[in-house]
Amino acid sequence: MIASLEGRVARVEADHAVIDVGGVGYLVLASAPTLAGLRAAVGGRAFLLVETQVREDAITLFGFATEDERLLFRLLASVQGVGGRTALALLSTLAPAELAQAIEADDRARIARAPGVGARLAARIATELKGKTGALSASVARQVSAPSGPAADALAALQALGFRPAEAGRALALVTADPGVGQDAASLVRAALRHLKAGAA
Repeated sequence: MIASLEGRVARVEADHAVIDVGGVGYLVLASAPTLAGLRAAVGGRAFLLVETQVREDAITLFGFATEDERLLFRLLASVQGVGGRTALALLSTLAPAELAQAIEADDRARIARAPGVGARLAARIATELKGKTGALSASVARQVSAPSGPAADALAALQALGFRPAEAGRALALVTADPGVGQDAASLVRAALRHLKAGAA
């Protein structure tokens, strides 16, 4: 089983990325936030946690920028009717801590926002996973002040490039406050990288 990949981001498409590891291209399905981070890093190196699913007719790799995302993916995939792509749709709609909070609060309408998740499946997810999200739902309070939108995508990109969440978050806090820096994810990543490299010099 493949547990992680580290290599060059060869390309990023709508629902997957190709990571070149020693000349071998691995096609990895991922959530929208993880793909946005990888898109900002195309041509550079990235690290992804991986969940490998083996079927009779295919081996599918799912990639994650954070352990929280992978953990929640595993929980979601354990629910009958939730396949890998549906789990990614949920993680593309809600951040892991937000989704965990919705599950613990039995907020079925919020869960059902994800494409392909109807009321019946949302109810099954809430019922079967309630009480199992543990540390994820507890982390909501810590993540209230976490970045959102382009800044969240930039943070995911920096983590995929190997930077620790704390150091990446500090760099992003500095560059987002700079009026001379564009506020799209790619601009934030470039500015944050300059800051991080300067700090390491």
